[in-house]
Amino acid sequence: MAQRPSLAEIRERTYKRRDAWWTVWLVDPLASRLVWLVAPWRWVTPNLLSLGAFALGLGAAACFWQAEYPWLLAGALLFHLGFVLDCMDGKIARLNGTGSLFGSWLDYVFDRLRVVTCSLALFGGQWNHTGETYWLWLATAVIFLDMFRYLNALQMQKVKLTMKENLTAAAEAAGKPMEYAEETDDEAPLDEEASKIDVHGDFRARFRGFLSFRNFLLRQRIRAHVFSGIEFMMFVFIVGPVIGQLVAVTIVSGVLLLAFESLLVYKLWTTTRTYHRRLAVL
Repeated sequence: MAQRPSLAEIRERTYKRRDAWWTVWLVDPLASRLVWLVAPWRWVTPNLLSLGAFALGLGAAACFWQAEYPWLLAGALLFHLGFVLDCMDGKIARLNGTGSLFGSWLDYVFDRLRVVTCSLALFGGQWNHTGETYWLWLATAVIFLDMFRYLNALQMQKVKLTMKENLTAAAEAAGKPMEYAEETDDEAPLDEEASKIDVHGDFRARFRGFLSFRNFLLRQRIRAHVFSGIEFMMFVFIVGPVIGQLVAVTIVSGVLLLAFESLLVYKLWTTTRTYHRRLAVL
């Protein structure tokens, strides 16, 4: 059995620099201690934890289908525990160096399948219990929003990578090699540095009032994208069932997710406009 790392070492080596507030406040404190417990056992691999998270998701779905409140509570608990395991797989991979490209694919696919399965079970169970068809519309909306959120994130990352590659290549071709200012959600200074290619300054300049709130979040290790896909899932599959307000929580969560995704789209739009100006002068 390998030597057990300290909790401080686990936090330093496995915590993301920025993460969702749900993860930072409600998951990492438990997940880090569980990682401390299982880290010496090398048979506890990231892929095994991903499989365990998916199995707990299936258990949550089975509980959600029963539709009655005690079962909804059990489903919410299993869903949360599944998310804890889902966070542990990345921590174990970073701590023990056991991550893999296949593991990344497995984790991503299982996450999406868990959302689809639990959506159909949670709202389908209510439809089966009440006969009201609006439950099926809610299930469709949740699956669509989750799909949109993650497809949008993948495409945004692709666009940002293309901008970085093109600007860096253009600067080198012009004999003005400069460092590309990475998007650090805004740890970059408001004033552009001559030694850097910065395409994010226009957005920051338009939202200066948001900077103090953003900086507070960053000090807590929380990203400025306050209501992301993680919070959306946790509210739909945990908060809604626990407080017994599935419809209201799902609708409010969907509106908040769309609002923050719209802000990201607007941010990307302003960034691409700045990108074209920077590219024209290099």
